Amino acid sequence: MFTRDELCKMIDHTLLKPWVVESEIVKICGEARAFRFAAACVNSSWVHVAARELEGSGVSICATIGFPLGACSTAAKAAEAAEAVGSGAAELDMVMNIGLLKGGDCAGVVRDIAAVNDAARARARGLGRDVILKVIIEACYLTDEEKVEACRLAVEGGAEFVKTSTGFGPSGATVEDVRLMSRAVGGRALVKAAGGIQTLAEAKAMIEAGASRIGTSRGPLLVDEMSRQA
Repeated sequence: MFTRDELCKMIDHTLLKPWVVESEIVKICGEARAFRFAAACVNSSWVHVAARELEGSGVSICATIGFPLGACSTAAKAAEAAEAVGSGAAELDMVMNIGLLKGGDCAGVVRDIAAVNDAARARARGLGRDVILKVIIEACYLTDEEKVEACRLAVEGGAEFVKTSTGFGPSGATVEDVRLMSRAVGGRALVKAAGGIQTLAEAKAMIEAGASRIGTSRGPLLVDEMSRQA
């Protein structure tokens, strides 16, 4: 089992809806700072606000890339990644090109991921920083065989994490997918569970199945629930 502080260090406090306004970004950054979450996860257009609000806090800023479909051009994804890092992002959650995967273009999938990885790391090096890349495979659209292949390709492209879901698909994270993905990466990467995680019991199940990060908009509620159970 894990402590309250350990749970906080596994949470990416997330706000990705398209209608979000600046005051809401400020609010989740304040919560992320107060709870000392691993990261605040925002769309890339809000990275500069998160950077301002989280300066000196020790909380990472995570930006989504190619979100939520993953179907934009590789050049667009790479440019978005470089800009996000330049604005203050230390972590990137990019969406895999699912169509390339399902069409059997494995080399194309790796090129897409590697281009984002290279652009982000080049920008980070220029700023004297590092960056973590997470690849969202959107598991709800994939067979088990495709999930395993997606994890393999993500690692080959340079990802440190594979992530279950955007939260915008027809379903989100499942314990079975987390367990499968954890086996698939075999210690070469970590697993982030995201999409529809509403309760502490669900978060615990994901962690027990192999998740090292939990992406959720309900971080404070999960931690408060754990505190009440203590």
